[in-house]
Amino acid sequence: MISTIDWNELWRSTQAKKHGGVVREPTFWDRRAPEFSRHAAASDYIGQFLDIMKPEPQWSVLDIGCAAGTLAVPLSPAVTSITALDPSPVMLSLLEKRCRNHEIGNIRAVRGRWQDDWEKLGIGVHDVAIASRSLIVDDLREAVLKLEGRARKRVYLAALVEDGPFDRRVVEAAGRKCSPGPDYTIVYNLLRQMGIYANVAITLTRNDQSYCSVEEALDAMRWMIYEMTPKEEENIRNYLRGCLVQEEGRWRLPYPRIERWAVIWWNRKIDV
Repeated sequence: MISTIDWNELWRSTQAKKHGGVVREPTFWDRRAPEFSRHAAASDYIGQFLDIMKPEPQWSVLDIGCAAGTLAVPLSPAVTSITALDPSPVMLSLLEKRCRNHEIGNIRAVRGRWQDDWEKLGIGVHDVAIASRSLIVDDLREAVLKLEGRARKRVYLAALVEDGPFDRRVVEAAGRKCSPGPDYTIVYNLLRQMGIYANVAITLTRNDQSYCSVEEALDAMRWMIYEMTPKEEENIRNYLRGCLVQEEGRWRLPYPRIERWAVIWWNRKIDV
């Protein structure tokens, strides 16, 4: 039965329901860029991904959806060169600033999207292609083929496990249905259907963030609710007032927030 399922269509339909069908434009990431880059830089995910990747010094790497250099900056000392692609000019500006501050000279930032003509952008072919937590595409099969066309040796993906970084209780407290997007099992099964025998490793990070007030906690969670209405904001404020617990003068959620991502990778069968 598994072999008869159209996994690409299942991905497409699940992706269409993500965030209630609201598409997050690059301007969303422009607004979120500073806070996102701070949170990403402090996450255990980076070290776990690089441990799985085991980069080699001779590699050239394509990083799709690079944000402000979440992986590109820590990866840069371990490889020869990185082409970092992202649609958000603010993210790329932050990346370039980090490169200047850390005197990194082997990262090339390129503004672009999945659906753009990568030939016109001068992307070229690399030893390794990465799409880490950036599979924001309608056609997953096409994206995989595009990645394979840019990788001589290996492809790495990172896809959602269950709710990923979203706190279902917060989203539902706002009055919305939590629809974070397709789970990694769809990705893996599509790859198998395409004749790709992929490896999988699950990263796990624990978010123990604390806040000085209810308002600070609310601000830290706004990104989960795209275009939050005043009513939804008040719903979350009331939820936080009722559940935050005080520890050493700061406020925390009374439950652990565990975030999992699936890192999926495979070797290219044919050199490009």
